[in-house]
Amino acid sequence: MTKRLIVTHHAPDCDAIGSSWILKRFDAQHYATAQHAFVDPGATIDPSEAERLGFQMHEVTHVDTGLGEFDHHQPDRGLLRICATSLVYDYVCRIHPELKSDVALQAVVAFVTDDDHFGEVNWPEPDNLRYSFMLSSLLHGFESVDPHDDDSQMAFGLKCFDCAYAALKENIQARDIIAEAGQPFEIDGLKCLAVETKNDSVMKYAQKTGFALVIRKDPSSGEVRVKARPDTSVDLKPLAELITQLDPNGTWYYHPSGKMLLNGSKKHRHQRPTKLSLQEVVEAAKTALSRT
Repeated sequence: MTKRLIVTHHAPDCDAIGSSWILKRFDAQHYATAQHAFVDPGATIDPSEAERLGFQMHEVTHVDTGLGEFDHHQPDRGLLRICATSLVYDYVCRIHPELKSDVALQAVVAFVTDDDHFGEVNWPEPDNLRYSFMLSSLLHGFESVDPHDDDSQMAFGLKCFDCAYAALKENIQARDIIAEAGQPFEIDGLKCLAVETKNDSVMKYAQKTGFALVIRKDPSSGEVRVKARPDTSVDLKPLAELITQLDPNGTWYYHPSGKMLLNGSKKHRHQRPTKLSLQEVVEAAKTALSRT
């Protein structure tokens, strides 16, 4: 494993962390165990400081600072819609061309680039407080959390990027599963979907794309989850009553909102999966929820 030091600016932001994350995760041969050092914005690390940390300058890579390969603050780059993260992405795609087809990674780069150019000013309701939960805002808030330092902020950001990338991959997979394995049906004119998959993101993704009711069965655990969009008139109570008759041994939870009927949850560790097949749950839903 090559010894490397990644240098970026103090109080690392989305771009500093995103560019570091791509190096560490997608050029792992060189950067998986890379350490970090921090300098003032625009600066490079002094060779004596690098040596104090145990590195020679040929083992040092600057990102989002230093006006080098992975910086975008040079005069000729200032008006380009690029950032350190997009420059590092271009680099890893040159050495690993297969990454060009990684849609989740493309989404990460697009987000960081938009964030680095203050693109959220053009987002819907840009002054809405919900954006305080966005990664860039969390990083800014992290600077007010005591105790903290550059290393802990970088570690926090890297973990956030890992989580975001995993969620993106699952959502993209959910889109493909719906297209390839989803079983659309209707209840009183409402678009519904049944699908057998381990991917739990399918449920939210399907509802976001217009399905009023989604039924998912996990093929490995046998558990079933039924959810209705909150903006519909669907109340799952009649289905809950019928399901408990059809499956008295399974562990079912009817949410008081009327929009969820769950036979599986990561929050519940002692549950019994249903013996009902996906099609049997679909038929029960048609019977219990149809008003005609």
